[in-house]
Amino acid sequence: MRWSHAAAWPARIVDPDPATGLVLRSMRMRDAQAWRDARERNRDWLAPWDATAPPGAETDTPLTLRRGLRQLLRLADRGEAMPFVLEVDGAFGGQVTVNSVLRGSAQSASIGYWIDQRFAGRGLVPRGVALAVDHCFGPGRLHRVEIAIRPENSSSLRVVEKLELREFGYAPRYLHIDGDWRDHRLYAITPEECPGGLRARLA
Repeated sequence: MRWSHAAAWPARIVDPDPATGLVLRSMRMRDAQAWRDARERNRDWLAPWDATAPPGAETDTPLTLRRGLRQLLRLADRGEAMPFVLEVDGAFGGQVTVNSVLRGSAQSASIGYWIDQRFAGRGLVPRGVALAVDHCFGPGRLHRVEIAIRPENSSSLRVVEKLELREFGYAPRYLHIDGDWRDHRLYAITPEECPGGLRARLA
């Protein structure tokens, strides 16, 4: 089944503050090379936080970049994900992805993100996450968004601190990251907690 709310995807979301040069837009197949270049450039910086395949989870068919991107876009077409490019002054600057979209009685999703190190330290990730969450609660018609963060990831923890997200739990050995099962701190937000939108908390 395709995305239930056509206004939600594909999408282009421009930060109302033009000084940031920040835009979230739908990822496309032609972003593959820019994605590869950014990941290669930031390999050492991102490796400690990257998801990995646990032992026994490997398949006979290697997951190439284009195949992985195709799968992600198919999930978006089915309304199960919203993969956004984080664009800075027109350049590919990272990714904010709404994952694991559940409909029915849940109406929930999770968010993951990364940024090219050359754009780090400018407050762009909190803004990008806030824009994505507000989009989820608006056109996306979702009611709860969660973010899971490793306790050692101080940069990512600063994002949820700036956005004043509520911590609701701790999950031991939650995700396979950087070659092992890692603990995560769990955060969540609902529209009732931010009636003026999450981006307003950054004002």
